[in-house]
Amino acid sequence: MRNSTKLIILFVLVIISILLYGFYDIKGGFDYAFPRRMTRVAAMVITGIAISYSTVVFQTITHNRILTPSVMGLGSMYEVVQTLIYFFAGSMSIWIVNKYLNFGAAITAMILFALLLYRFLFRADKHPIYLLLLIGMIIGTLLGSLVTFLQVLIDPVEYLGLQTMLFASFSKVKAELLYIAAGILLIAFVYGYFIMKKLDVMSLGRENSINLGINYDRMVMNVLILSSVLIATSTALVGPITFFGLIVANLSYQFLVTYRHSVLILGASLFSIIALVGGQFLAEHIFELRTTISVIINFVGGIYFIYLLLKESRASG
Repeated sequence: MRNSTKLIILFVLVIISILLYGFYDIKGGFDYAFPRRMTRVAAMVITGIAISYSTVVFQTITHNRILTPSVMGLGSMYEVVQTLIYFFAGSMSIWIVNKYLNFGAAITAMILFALLLYRFLFRADKHPIYLLLLIGMIIGTLLGSLVTFLQVLIDPVEYLGLQTMLFASFSKVKAELLYIAAGILLIAFVYGYFIMKKLDVMSLGRENSINLGINYDRMVMNVLILSSVLIATSTALVGPITFFGLIVANLSYQFLVTYRHSVLILGASLFSIIALVGGQFLAEHIFELRTTISVIINFVGGIYFIYLLLKESRASG
């Protein structure tokens, strides 16, 4: 089957998923429920594309399909920011009430953290890729421990409010923030359009890329910035989804056997939208909101992550 046919199939599944979520079991006024469902769908589309884009390009420059920006601790930084705000300022602080300030603070902190982390980790090629993964996960664990320590000291009422910020949810997305996130995504796509062919070359490795005229070190830093901005935007918009990028990127690699990043990113984005819309449909109508979509995705993603680690270890052995 041609990749173009596969992409058409995925696109049809996206349309079916959106229509099913948008029109299924609407209770009450249609004019009230349908626009709110479409706002959630818009958030899912933006989040799915941003995570897919950032994960695929991140894995290209790391030359490893089990590394993602979220696995490297970026999601933990989001939790640290929200916990610090609740701990020092409280739930009635302007940093919580004003969604623009909260959104901006989360994005800024995550991007700065990512740039410092990546600049240290990717300074030299002598470090094995599994060492980079180990360091990133250790940093994520340390940040998680800091979050847990601060949460123990927070007032119980404040703690309940904080918990709603630390799990990915599409029901609390503000429509105003979607325009900002969509603008950031559009700028990233404009830049990504001009470097798409360079990414295809970079997948051949450092030496081959340099021999073919690519300024490899500069491109690596530019792609890291691009990946950090995208994953920070999606996380600040809906909350952290740790293993989601890992799932959709590897599904795209296996379903669309190609080196072309334009095809891989499009395929991963379509997989993302199907998974998010379908997962939200299950969370709302099957589980009746007794669980969140992030719990479902992290459960499946954790199992898939272990499978990929075992697969990589057998391949290297």
